[in-house]
Amino acid sequence: MSNGTGALEEELMRTGEIVFSNRGRSMMPLIREGKDLVVIKKCRGRLKKYDVPLYRKDEESPHHILHRIIKVTPDGYVIRGDNCYFKEYGITDGNIIGVLTAVVRNGREIPVTSAGMKIYGRVWVFIYPLRFVVFKGKRGVLKVLRLFRRKKG
Repeated sequence: MSNGTGALEEELMRTGEIVFSNRGRSMMPLIREGKDLVVIKKCRGRLKKYDVPLYRKDEESPHHILHRIIKVTPDGYVIRGDNCYFKEYGITDGNIIGVLTAVVRNGREIPVTSAGMKIYGRVWVFIYPLRFVVFKGKRGVLKVLRLFRRKKG
């Protein structure tokens, strides 16, 4: 999920918190594009597994990305979007701008510290291998069906 506005960082530094609507589908079903709002606060110290940081891949990138930490390493983080199937490596504390603290859905703020959000994050990361197999299996079945249709037609 990305948002290409440099004003986000300026506002976060000025106020300590930003709220905005996302663009992108990489954090579905947690964050729905154009429907939910995200609340981001400044980071205080190292982040933990399951946190959802707002970061840039590098200083030149105009895009901000909001993905989940799936592993903490001594020198950085391994990150993946909830609706993504590939890991991102090399994200360090220097890349991170802020951290998700709540999602606003239908006017109701849901803090990431709530029991439901904590369970969701852990379950979603835990079932990744199953989701990946289903994703790959679905792609494989669709490919076979397309080949079958070509031969038939």
